[in-house]
Amino acid sequence: MDIKFLEQLKNYPSKYPNDIDYQGTIEPISLQEIETLEQLYNNGNTFPKALRELLFLAGNYCYVLDYGWNETEEEIQNELQISARKWLVKYNKNISRPFFVIDVYNGPEQFLYVYLDEGNNPFVYQAFLPEQNNIKHFASLNKSLSEYINSLVDIVKQGYNPF
Repeated sequence: MDIKFLEQLKNYPSKYPNDIDYQGTIEPISLQEIETLEQLYNNGNTFPKALRELLFLAGNYCYVLDYGWNETEEEIQNELQISARKWLVKYNKNISRPFFVIDVYNGPEQFLYVYLDEGNNPFVYQAFLPEQNNIKHFASLNKSLSEYINSLVDIVKQGYNPF
């Protein structure tokens, strides 16, 4: 796959390139698995290019995202999508447009996602599910997927934790 949006992740595939014991290297998923996810979560339509690149480069493990699962578990991305949709039901929330979860944090309360109908480099959104005063449940981070991932890679390159 030609990488257009996430060249920085491709060119800096390890969180700790000089650590022999643990490099935190990105791990891909196959094109076949990406196509299966497209069938399940985008009615068979191709995902946005930046999302496809993310999955192709780091769909099984990405040192700047937390998929919320054991790194060796198969079908990490599908499990993440199923879990997030269950959390939406648990908190009586709904996302009416086609979406794909890219990161999870704070257990079943918060996750990051992209809409699948916003072009090749969609914006990243946050879902904050519990009821709290003055908290928007769904809000844009005002960064495209590539901007978001690149900013996290930059943080790692400077020696900081992206989380």
